[in-house]
Amino acid sequence: MSFRSASPIAFGSFKIGRNEGIKYAEGYDLPDEETAIGLVRDAIALGIRHIDTAPAYGLAERRVGLALAGSAVPVTVSTKVGERFEAGRSSYDFSAGATRSSVARSRDLLGRSRLDLVLVHAHGDDERILREDGVTGELRRLREEGSVAAIGFSAKTLGGAIAALDAGYDSLMLEYHPLDASLRPAFERAADLNRSVLVKKALASGRLPPAEAIPFALSAPAVTCVVVGSLRLKHLAECVALAKTKTGPVGGRDRLG
Repeated sequence: MSFRSASPIAFGSFKIGRNEGIKYAEGYDLPDEETAIGLVRDAIALGIRHIDTAPAYGLAERRVGLALAGSAVPVTVSTKVGERFEAGRSSYDFSAGATRSSVARSRDLLGRSRLDLVLVHAHGDDERILREDGVTGELRRLREEGSVAAIGFSAKTLGGAIAALDAGYDSLMLEYHPLDASLRPAFERAADLNRSVLVKKALASGRLPPAEAIPFALSAPAVTCVVVGSLRLKHLAECVALAKTKTGPVGGRDRLG
């Protein structure tokens, strides 16, 4: 397996960078910079060793970079390419040039010479992006050059997830929870190929309790971590505790995180 998360729970940084155009059941106030940085550091103190972010998360990459600056604790960071969010709306560019410039900007904001994992932030037209746009080839080149350690695809369709695995992506990011397990075959395919899966929206955007959702997600094949976005440290601590009780094989394989 080419990518392994450093902990079974990853901190999803969406809420520390953006509160517009959200899909959560309830709105929230965007924390100020000091509060956001403190939350990231508190998450690390809980034992979380993976931070997930993206250019489309508004201020998040910059704030994550500030929180990690000077930290003696090794933390895995994943970010994305393809989507930006500015002036209240998303824009998409999956070209080779946009991919390279996005990675360079993320490295600068995050203060990292090499990014642990860069995922394609697909908008649903997954197979066309893989077939026609330059993002896949450029990510492969960046991986060969060493500025990116592993490449992944955040898919919305089963066909796109399978196609990404066939195209040589190291990892997938997929929505998966008791209310929607439709992408389950992609998890099984990833396990067969010894690739990893990061679970997004495991709590169904706040509609499911952690006690139900976290064990369900961690039990799926090939899962290396569950990404949890929260502004409440108590909520993060609950998810970390649930992950710790999930011992033994994950999806029929040894724990990856």
